[in-house]
Amino acid sequence: MTAVSNLRKWLAFGTGVGIEIGREDLKVTVARVRPGGVRIIGYCTVPKFREHPAGDWGSRYASFLEKLGVSHLTATVLLPREDVIVRQVPMPGVADRDIAAALNYQVDAMHPYAEEEAQHAWARIGKTPQVMVGITRRSVLEKYLSLLREAGIKVSSFTFSAAVMHSALRLYGLAASDGFIATDRTEDGEGFEVYGESTSHPLFSARLDMPEERAVALALSELRLPPELESSPFESILPKPVAAPVDDSSRAALPYATSLVGACPWLALPVNLLPETERAVRSRWMYVPTIALASILLLALGAVAAFGAYGNRRYIDTMEREIKQVEPRARRAAELDREIAIARNRAQTLDNFRLRSKEDMDALNELSRVLGPPTWLGNLQLSRTSLQIGGETDQAASLLKVLDGTKQFKHSEFTMPMTRTIGGESFSIKAAREGVTP
Repeated sequence: MTAVSNLRKWLAFGTGVGIEIGREDLKVTVARVRPGGVRIIGYCTVPKFREHPAGDWGSRYASFLEKLGVSHLTATVLLPREDVIVRQVPMPGVADRDIAAALNYQVDAMHPYAEEEAQHAWARIGKTPQVMVGITRRSVLEKYLSLLREAGIKVSSFTFSAAVMHSALRLYGLAASDGFIATDRTEDGEGFEVYGESTSHPLFSARLDMPEERAVALALSELRLPPELESSPFESILPKPVAAPVDDSSRAALPYATSLVGACPWLALPVNLLPETERAVRSRWMYVPTIALASILLLALGAVAAFGAYGNRRYIDTMEREIKQVEPRARRAAELDREIAIARNRAQTLDNFRLRSKEDMDALNELSRVLGPPTWLGNLQLSRTSLQIGGETDQAASLLKVLDGTKQFKHSEFTMPMTRTIGGESFSIKAAREGVTP
């Protein structure tokens, strides 16, 4: 077992309530997680909960938790798979602190909902560049939250199956295999929920309303796994409980996985679709054992670190002396770099001024060439970006075409209407300069 796995094992300490919202039934599982394994301390199913008053089955739920001695716990709720859109977004080279901002530019293209209707949550999948994004409608969250609150159920998290399966599989830091696929028949019996992982794809999660054989074949193709690989039921890939009630008629894989995430949220993917202001707070006393174990672990790590502190101090002192010796030369090198940069900028500025003078003379030569007699100018203003001229000629209308036909000027136009004079027509024209150095 690796050091990371061993650490996760000792941090696996807590009790969680997992609730799966089905199409007809509400399934509840309570699990107690310890470093030595998982104990399922109770199951409960509320059949056809939508057809009964929330207060009735809410009282049953409260009695169930009170009987188990966990009435202080908040619930982690698993939304129906069809109410959640799951996407995987590659974010190579993007730091975790920048992912939220990057996703804000992309999330609107991942769902069909109106912008103000969508609620999303995300988490990086392990150490991969892939980010898992769960999206649902705010109205769905509000509907279920209102229903559960009416029943008196305190909710700390709304999540979805892909997140809880991925997290529950790694509760004790078990290394992922080269690839697997698992299925679970949906509540209505019309299809299957499929979950899988492979080396090429961190995970695959979907509800497929088709025969199991076709659903597995589709998932294997998506995960780039061998077509002969056999699928497993969800419960067979989750951590096997060391103890469970004898009557397991209400047992189901997804609420069990959800209860594991609720017991140790610090070891799970931080994917919570419930807005932070709406989350119920768990009892602080339940964190005391975890804090105690973490303190012991920190003391042990401190002792190990102190063992080599003297040698590290001597090494640092030696490095500091070496740094002080080369520091004057490093400062002088930095000063030389700054002086070189200043000289280079000055030379470039002079070159630019010389180039501007040549470009201005070229522009004047071009005007002298194309505006020959009988045209004469009474005023001329030449800037870095524009030209303004005024004067008289025999046919002023043709001057626009003449100026636009040069390599120096473009977009010429009259700034004042042409007027007839004794010698021909007076004009006032402006044009943009083309191909000059700023």
